[in-house]
Amino acid sequence: MVENKTMKLFAEGLRLCMGDRLTAEAVSFVDMLAEDAVMEFPYAPPGSIERLDGKATIAKYMEEVSGRLQIERFAPPVIHPTPDGFVLETSCEGVATHTGKPYNQQYISVITLHNGHIVHYRDYWNPLVVLEAMGAGRSTEQGGN
Repeated sequence: MVENKTMKLFAEGLRLCMGDRLTAEAVSFVDMLAEDAVMEFPYAPPGSIERLDGKATIAKYMEEVSGRLQIERFAPPVIHPTPDGFVLETSCEGVATHTGKPYNQQYISVITLHNGHIVHYRDYWNPLVVLEAMGAGRSTEQGGN
């Protein structure tokens, strides 16, 4: 997987948050994942992916998504350590590459670690922000609320 700017910023932020609880060899987000990692998106819009199983599946998905969004900045996260991982609160500023529309999102991520790798990543974000950025949302001009 070729790591673009969005994925590089994402991985650097995670490394800063999790520090030495991650294996030292984990540089990219994919490196941070256990082979049997699970990633979930509880607030995904209807018809979107809600769960990914396995490092290879997550890597493919992240490569596709990172090509659709260009993140310019992640806000410094608020970090809540847990016995087996972290809860992170952050936000980002960016644009959807196909539409040029803003993608300014807030995230809460619940991350579970085991043996220095991410085994579970539950990502909470606003699906309306995604839909609007991708051009699938209903704006007030189109009769939406």
